[in-house]
Amino acid sequence: NTYLRSPGMLDRYYRLIADELIAFAGQMTGVEGYMESTASGLVAGVALAKALLGEPEPDFTGDTVLGALALHVTTPTGDFQPMNATFGVMAPLEGKKIRVKKERYAKVAERSLEKIAEIVNEL
Repeated sequence: NTYLRSPGMLDRYYRLIADELIAFAGQMTGVEGYMESTASGLVAGVALAKALLGEPEPDFTGDTVLGALALHVTTPTGDFQPMNATFGVMAPLEGKKIRVKKERYAKVAERSLEKIAEIVNEL
């Protein structure tokens, strides 16, 4: 597979740091999978449209799978490798640790969906 060295080259909206009017999406950014590629296109497209309208970009945080994956593939680290969306790239839950994985993942997914609903309502 061929992909960009996204960390240090792209921002968290998959835009070229050197020219924010150029955005990339899909596997070439370092995301793996059909849904992940589609998600990167959604983030890039919405952010670019907002920038062209002179409006602030939505804040896809590490609490959402969209934001967590974007942050993972665009944040400089030692050895960059493409990544699928996993619970491991998402921000950990705050507060009491939930030891049962199924329950923890359900809470993380619920938090992500709530944040996405907030973002959609702000668009």
